[in-house]
Amino acid sequence: MKKSKEKILLSVIVPCFNEIKTLEEVIKKIKKSPIDSLEIIVVDDFSTDGSRDILGKISDEDVITVFHEKNKGKGAALSSGINIARGEIIIIQDADLEYDPNEFPQVIGPIIDGKADVVYGSRFQGGQPHRVVYYWHRLGNGFLTFLSNVFTDLNLTDMETCYKAFRSSLIKKIKIEEKRFGFEPEITAKVSKLDCRIYEVGISYYGRTYKEGKKIGWKDGVRAIYCILKYNLFR
Repeated sequence: MKKSKEKILLSVIVPCFNEIKTLEEVIKKIKKSPIDSLEIIVVDDFSTDGSRDILGKISDEDVITVFHEKNKGKGAALSSGINIARGEIIIIQDADLEYDPNEFPQVIGPIIDGKADVVYGSRFQGGQPHRVVYYWHRLGNGFLTFLSNVFTDLNLTDMETCYKAFRSSLIKKIKIEEKRFGFEPEITAKVSKLDCRIYEVGISYYGRTYKEGKKIGWKDGVRAIYCILKYNLFR
């Protein structure tokens, strides 16, 4: 872990499971992002495709690596990263190439400006490029966001987005219970119950197909519905 910088603005948490095709490129893109003061925390969730070997060879002081001894899921990987993050702001960056680190400034901007405590990067808002892929995924995302909004009384357009940024002091107080993709509705429910300011900004989205490595499926959608009900009604 690097010691040279007394103050770190941004911690980028990168959960990784079998992303050997894109992992190195994502790390390069994060390092080239417009944010000068940042740390990169890559949490490998017991990859079996060689991703762990790549991470094991990294000697860059700006890249912190965490290795799970068994596959636990995205939510568990995020918990591991958040626990050791030292930045004032924490943002989530998937290990694929669907989201562009060059857009970090616009996502964390409302927090830096003192207007927000949490910022969601919406794939369905603004005029940024958006790759056309799966209709039913878009419909599913819209339904899950709608259902989440019904219970949280928020007016988000993209609850399931990867790009979520938080004041570190806020996210570290929240206990993350979901191990897999249920993290998204869980964290949305929990921040909605706090006295915090939530913003949304438009981002670009370069979605990939299942042949290209996309992992989320219909079972995760069913789990998301369960999580929306669980964390809004019973917690």
